[in-house]
Amino acid sequence: MIVNQWVPAAHAGDAVGDHARALRGLIRAWGHESEIYAIDIDESLAGDVRPWADAWSRVGDVTILHFATASPMTEDFAGLPGTRVVHYHNITPAHFFAKYDPALCHVTHQARRELATLAARTDVAYGASGYSCEELRALGFPDPSVLPLVVDLDRLRSAAPVPALERVLDDGLANILFVGRLAPNKKIEDHLRLAEQYRRYIDLDCRFIFAGRSDAVPAYVTALRALVLDHGLPPDRVWFTGAVPTAELAAYYRQADAYVSLSEHEGFGAPLVEAMAMDVPVVAYAATAVSETLDGAGLAFAPKDLEYAAELLGAVVYDEPLRESVLKGQQARVQEFEPGRIAERARAALAAAGL
Repeated sequence: MIVNQWVPAAHAGDAVGDHARALRGLIRAWGHESEIYAIDIDESLAGDVRPWADAWSRVGDVTILHFATASPMTEDFAGLPGTRVVHYHNITPAHFFAKYDPALCHVTHQARRELATLAARTDVAYGASGYSCEELRALGFPDPSVLPLVVDLDRLRSAAPVPALERVLDDGLANILFVGRLAPNKKIEDHLRLAEQYRRYIDLDCRFIFAGRSDAVPAYVTALRALVLDHGLPPDRVWFTGAVPTAELAAYYRQADAYVSLSEHEGFGAPLVEAMAMDVPVVAYAATAVSETLDGAGLAFAPKDLEYAAELLGAVVYDEPLRESVLKGQQARVQEFEPGRIAERARAALAAAGL
């Protein structure tokens, strides 16, 4: 059987693209032929992901469209022969972008319109979480089920050390980490407010690190840099690293004292799983799919009270019994995302698509 996957953009380090590649490995291990096709492909992935213009992208017995944005793929997918499968990774609501990028705001509106057109022309629908499945149900997709992201945890656990970076990070400051692109739904401005609260009431000896792409919404990143100054945060205690290679990302996780998520929109939250796998205690605002991904692990809180969040953060960094308890809960939760277990869950879910 030929199982094709369509991803509008294949970027190194992107959760959707990483999932598609991991899923391809599972599908091949099950005895099928499988390739990934994308419109926009990072140069580093050029030998691994094929151009969507390739005629072979249209001949799959099963085609899985990973949907998270508007693209020319939507219309072509609806007319494909074979079994058509949508795997929905969620669309960031347009209002997050309205202030910073009207074009992106338009794209997200268009993405929701495009997704709705596929409800009657999709054979099997999956969401990356129950939260995403509820959105699919509301649009008329029949019986969507959860196909969780395949997160490659071994790539972090087995990553080589980066001695120069790790020496800098191991300087006695508490490293507070966030991983992900700098986008308005991630609410990095709230992280900066949290940093101000944390430094004022808990501990001056800290460093807030934001590891992830900073080119998605330039106006937003400019506003964040201004906020660093407005809140009186020393620039050397707030790091915006940009996209980093796997070895450096693993080093940030290894040296992190806590992982913080204040995002207000997540379709799944792969870095939450990565942090748990790397034994970094998680403090997270319980929005959208975050609580589902953590499933009782970490320290999730709501409503978004940043003074309370600062207290939680200080406790998990310095209260050793609490820290050990949180890590124990996370170690139990992350077992659900280990390769063998996730392969079982993926195969059970994809049985509905004939795999």
